[in-house]
Amino acid sequence: MKVIGQLRRFAVFIVLLLSALNSAWAESISGESTSVLERVVWRKTPITISLQVGEERLIHFPGAVSIGLPAPLTSALRAQSIDGTLYLRALQPFTENRLMVKPEEGGPMVVLDVSATQGSGERSSLADVQVMMPPSTAQETGDDPTSIRAETEAWGYVALTRFAAQQLYAPSRLVPNELGIAQVSVEDTPVPLIRGVPVTATPAAAWKAGRYWVTAVKLQNDSPEPVVLDPRDIRGRWLTATFQHNRLLPAGSEADTTTVYLISNRSFIESL
Repeated sequence: MKVIGQLRRFAVFIVLLLSALNSAWAESISGESTSVLERVVWRKTPITISLQVGEERLIHFPGAVSIGLPAPLTSALRAQSIDGTLYLRALQPFTENRLMVKPEEGGPMVVLDVSATQGSGERSSLADVQVMMPPSTAQETGDDPTSIRAETEAWGYVALTRFAAQQLYAPSRLVPNELGIAQVSVEDTPVPLIRGVPVTATPAAAWKAGRYWVTAVKLQNDSPEPVVLDPRDIRGRWLTATFQHNRLLPAGSEADTTTVYLISNRSFIESL
């Protein structure tokens, strides 16, 4: 009976997750592609941002930020900050200039080294950049732990799973930028996560909300046979585990890969 109850809870998670992503998947099917994303962890080293004249590039931060342009760039660069995203568009080529980005709700200043070149005749979309803070950053900002806890108490397992899935798969304009949830770094190297099946598990992204961590792990079938995923085969100590799809087709097919969303009360490595 205990196993049946667990499987029923997982089924509820999957149904809610798929319903939350229906609109994003529908837009993808109709021809709107999801954006490419480069993830960079801020470690006090300037982040290099390359632009092409006339093409806008988006830089995402965990929260709202403000930016000041140095005098040489006032006529060469258009910069707007909206809801935690910087929209940068070069109006003419320029050599590397340093921009200071300040979080509006407290936290470390982020340094961007920005330059722009005249693009080639072929138009190629520049990847969005997601700036992530190391896990220790939140402790260094001096934020009131009581207020942070109050902001994140409402985040249940289903809501956190839905948030992580939207971050990975929804079009950028539909991705929520929620207060109290910060993306944290995770090593993108394969880990022994699934027992008994020939599946490669690679962490893709992780977030922290209050006392919870949620980690998205890519699962790829290495076998010439289909694989059915079972949450009981997952190694580690997790509060919930939700497969985006629980059946993988043979290796090399279009459906040989899926994602599992793991929620824990410790970081991914400590929970594994």
